[in-house]
Amino acid sequence: MTTETVVRPRPATADGAPPEQRHGTGLPALGFLAPFLVLYLAFIIGPALYGLVMSFFDTSLVKPGLSGFAGFGNYTEALQSSGFWSSLWHTVWFTVLTTPPLIVLAFVFAVLADRARRGRWFFRLAFFAPYILPSAVVALIWIFIYTPGLGLIETGLGQLGITSPNWLGDPSWAMPSLAFTTIWWTLGFNFVLYLAGLQEIPRDLYEAAAMDGASPWQQIRKITIPMLGRTTTLVAVLQVIASLKVFDQMYIMTSGGPNFATRSILEYVYDEGFTNFRVGYAAAVSMLFFLVVLLVSAVWFSLVRRQEKEV
Repeated sequence: MTTETVVRPRPATADGAPPEQRHGTGLPALGFLAPFLVLYLAFIIGPALYGLVMSFFDTSLVKPGLSGFAGFGNYTEALQSSGFWSSLWHTVWFTVLTTPPLIVLAFVFAVLADRARRGRWFFRLAFFAPYILPSAVVALIWIFIYTPGLGLIETGLGQLGITSPNWLGDPSWAMPSLAFTTIWWTLGFNFVLYLAGLQEIPRDLYEAAAMDGASPWQQIRKITIPMLGRTTTLVAVLQVIASLKVFDQMYIMTSGGPNFATRSILEYVYDEGFTNFRVGYAAAVSMLFFLVVLLVSAVWFSLVRRQEKEV
């Protein structure tokens, strides 16, 4: 009489792998992530936390250490400062001028480029090429275009008998001029996002709609726009955040002028921190601006969740 030993297999984990194959798999992943985590903590989280601490002190570049404790004094001063509110309004106004055109034009050009039968690569290159230019290069190009007496725009309008305004020297035209420059420069990023979204729409939907007699405009309205709902939400939020963080082109082209008509909130932080040496106050303004960006991000998350529930 013989006895047989029954070997029962060990229960598998949630993903179907035996426990012995899952043991220790997290260590290599942490090893690969370690360089990024160290740099992220050193250059992102660390300075952000230190900036939060500085916002409660009268820290200055001309004094060592954090200086005296100010509590919420820097925040109170910022909320009562006309310079803070005017620079915040300039930033919001710039966002209003740039966001709708950058969304609508990117969508229109992406649809046209996607439907082009020939030279599609050329349109993709033409729309995206300005985006890869550094901000300093873009600013120098458009300073030359806007220069009174020598600029290309004034020369072209002069041939038509139209008097050109001082694009960057007139407070009424300076912000729209900067907005137009930004639209020309950053349109390619949203264009690529929409183009990628269009590639995910099944062509069978358009063929079926065409067989049912739908016009191209009806196809765009009934198929393209609804199918690109999430892409549009993503583009809108990314564009709003990018416009709120405007600094480079404003600082290079106008330095916040004329008469502070184009000074953004980040340039206000720069002026207070590195011109007036009030680093603690500048840190408090930065934290207030961070709350604004955080609010925009929260709205985006709520919109995305609502779209996911509808789907």
